[in-house]
Order: sequence, then structure tokens, then C-alpha cells
Amino acid sequence: MEVDCIPYKDTAYFSPIVLDYLAGAESLKDFYQHLPHFDSFEKLTEERSFKPENRHILSKAIQDQYQGSIKLKADSPTAVNIKSLEEEQTFTITTGHQLNLFTGPLYFIYKIVSAINLAKRLREKYPTKKFVPVYWMASEDHDFDEISFFRFQGKKLQWKTKQSGAVGRMDPRELETVLAEFEKLLTPYTTNGTQLKKWFKQAYLEHETLADATRYLAHALFAEQGLVVVDGDDAALKQLMQPIFEAELKQEVSAEKVEQQNKALAKHYKVQANPRAINLFYLTDGSRRRIEKEGEKYIILDSDQQFSEAEMMQELREHPERFSPNVLLRPLYQEVILPNLAYIGGGGELAYWFELSSTFEYFKVPFPMLLLRNSVMWMQEKEAKYTKELGLSLKQLFQKEGMLLKEWVKNNAKEELTLQAEQEAFAKLYQALVKKSKQIDASLGPHAAALAKEQEKKLHQLSEKLIRAERKKQSATAERIAFLKQSLFPNNSLQERYQNFSDFYLAYGDQFIEVLLEHLSLPTQDFTVIK
Repeated sequence: MEVDCIPYKDTAYFSPIVLDYLAGAESLKDFYQHLPHFDSFEKLTEERSFKPENRHILSKAIQDQYQGSIKLKADSPTAVNIKSLEEEQTFTITTGHQLNLFTGPLYFIYKIVSAINLAKRLREKYPTKKFVPVYWMASEDHDFDEISFFRFQGKKLQWKTKQSGAVGRMDPRELETVLAEFEKLLTPYTTNGTQLKKWFKQAYLEHETLADATRYLAHALFAEQGLVVVDGDDAALKQLMQPIFEAELKQEVSAEKVEQQNKALAKHYKVQANPRAINLFYLTDGSRRRIEKEGEKYIILDSDQQFSEAEMMQELREHPERFSPNVLLRPLYQEVILPNLAYIGGGGELAYWFELSSTFEYFKVPFPMLLLRNSVMWMQEKEAKYTKELGLSLKQLFQKEGMLLKEWVKNNAKEELTLQAEQEAFAKLYQALVKKSKQIDASLGPHAAALAKEQEKKLHQLSEKLIRAERKKQSATAERIAFLKQSLFPNNSLQERYQNFSDFYLAYGDQFIEVLLEHLSLPTQDFTVIK
């Protein structure tokens, strides 16, 4: 396989805030603590301290989580990594994602590979320390519609259920109908298709919760790389957050801090997420509802439940697992319970992390390095062939289809279509006419200038008609460009935001992940293209 790349800034698919962050723009320097450079990790390891008792709680909690879905051998890479979390010189490299059905969009895979490869690179650079790749499951999220489907062979396979509440607690064993639909699409295929079917069946039909199913699937894909999967929906881990949850309930700290940060960010960028007065949910089986304060009472929205302050604090002490952070408190929770150095996320995720540095500072929690995950486009043989034959650059491929075709026609037509020479000749002629008109009668100058402007417009219109006529003659090229855009940018989106890994695993098998592990690296300024 051939690997190429294009700078993120040349793709037109990344937001100004992300591009400015990668470029080290002054407008963002007050919103993070560590430059996204590999050399910054040495300082990070020196600054990051983590209490031994917290390490023990973390390691024990993760071991207990795995026992519910996976029987780890003591010498397996993942088991060794979980145990090593108790050691003083062990640090984590973390990414996180929703519990999308069958991993959802491709970038789920890219996030995890990014974390694995960075941890490996750090182990090579600092052999006296240990670096553990972590996938944090967004198991408490309750937006089921976002995670309920995946696409395979151009078809949307969707889970329909009456279950509600935190998605990680949902029972996936009702997915037999989705598996049957998946199997029909896999019928023509052999080894790789059989493996995909086996993973789906074992993950979803043999586990009681979606969190267990997702952990199983992530482990099946990345067990050899020692990936550690963490579920924040855990009473022991939330006990470590109790003081911060209490401050949030009593003092509404994060709302004040994030609002201040957002005002400063809004001078340059669109704000990603706005805080609520209390950025916590009340979590029970089948329900995740916002907590609000009305007078002296804490109200659980859309329910009859309410608590006095004393009752709410007692509930927090006795049942910390019932308190669930929203998108603005979840990063803080992650950094409280993990000895973490870096968080790897997409552009949208990094944008809301920039809102949080003052909240971290208030609670004296170290702010991690933020890294944009790797982005990848897979260009299969036919797509690579067409790209080469048409002489298209990667930057051109990222253009809109109409603009790309127009540019290709203009650059490859046998005749000059822009009428540039004619326009230059007319411009000289009318300049002379304007000058001559003014000499005869000054009032004729504007009239002659208007005629020149009108003629310039007509020549431009003629040029556009010539291009359209040539484009019609180039129907084969138009078809090829349309094919490339649909294959590489399905639904006018990046491939990684739309397609599922199963399409590529079906084609390449284990080589799909092996190639990613070989070629992806962070930090980077480039979008990767694998041909």
C-alpha cells in the first residue's frame, strides 16, 4: 500500500479553531497549558503526580469491569497494563467515544489507533516509564439516536428499542434482527465476513449491557496492543469525584468558570457548548435527568423527585454512581481518576476542552495535552487509478465536485476556454476608446467605460458557456469525478464520518488495522491517505 498525506488546512474540512490550535495561534494560547508537541511529554511526566490510593482504586475498578465481560489472562497485554496503573511511573494516553453500534463511524477506530501508537512511541522514547492507551466509553450518554446504527455496503442498519436512559446500561441482546440483516449482506463473503458476523454476535447477543458489549468488541479488535477500556459509570470511581460534585451542586462552579472562558473564546471563535447552572444529571436504571435548583430544593427534571440540600448531599455520599457529569464535566472526571497526559479527540471535542481550562485550574486538576486524532481516507485500487489517470492532486480531490470538474475541464481542454487573451485585447481596445472619447468630449468617458464593463461581462459569460459545452463533451471524465467524490466523500462527508470499519475489514481483513498501526502517528498536521 502507498501512504500519502495532505495538510489539514488544505482540506477545507477542519474548523478555524482547530487549525489555529495546530498553528499555535496567539488567539488560543490562554485556553490550554501544553503545546501539542512530542517533546512536551517529558515535562508532562515530571509534573503529573497521582496518589497511590487513587491508582489502586482505578486499577481495581477496571479489573472488576473486565470480569463482567472478558476473562483476561494475567500475562495478556491488557491485564499487564491494568495492573501497571498502580505503579508510580505509569501514565495514560486517553481517547473517548460514544458506544456506537458496531463501532459506528470509522473514526472510532482511528481514535483508538492514535492512542495506541502514541503510547508505543512514548514507551520507546522513555523506557523507564509506562504508557497505557485508554479508551473511555461514554456509557452514561443518553442520546440513543446518535449511537443506534452503523452503515454497511451502503445500507443503514439500525437498532430500534423501547429502552431508555444511559446507553451503557441498555441490554443489547434484542439485536438478533439487526444481526440477521447484517448476515444477509455478508452472504457472498467468506473468511472476513465470517469474522465480522462472529464479533457482532459475541459482542451484542452474549452480553447483558451495551457497555460490556462495546468493551468486548474493542478488546477483540485491539487486545494485542494492550488497550484498556474504562467505564466511568462506576461507584468506586465516582467516589473520587465526590468533592467536585458537591462543589458543583452547592456553588455551581463550572457554570461561572465556563461562561467566563466562553466570553473570551467568542471574540474569535464559535463556542462549542454552553454551561448550565448545574452540569450534572441524576442517573438511575432507565433514566438520566438533569438536576436543577429551585429555591432551596434540588429538582430532578421531568420527575416527581426533589431533595433538600442535606438530602442531596447524603444521596451523593451514599450513591455517587447516581450522579452523572455532562459534556463539560466529563473531561474533569476523566482527569481526576486517570494518571493522564494527553487526550486525543476530534475537532469538536477539542473545541469544548478549550472552554474548560479555568475549571481545571479552580479544582487544581492538571490539564492534559490536547491532540487532534488522526484522520484517514482509504483510496482503493479503482479510485487510485482514476485519480492518477486524471492527474488530480489530493487537494483537488477535497474540492466540491462541481468546482473540481470545472477546474479539470479548464486545465485539460484542447482550446483555451477562459478567453483570457481576448479579454486582454478587448481591455486594451476599450482603454484606448475611453481615452479617445474623453479627448473629444469628457462626458463620453463614463459611457465608453460602461460599454467596456458590459463587454467584459459578456466575454465572461461566453467563457462560462464554452466551459459548460466542453464539460458536456467530457462526460466520461465527469462520471469518473462523480465516482471519486461519492466513494471518497460519501454523502458529501468525510469517509471516516460516514462509513463503518466493516466495509474495509471485509476487503482487507486484519491488514486493515495493521496498516493503521504501522502508518498513523501523533502529533501531526496532516490528513493521511492510504492507497
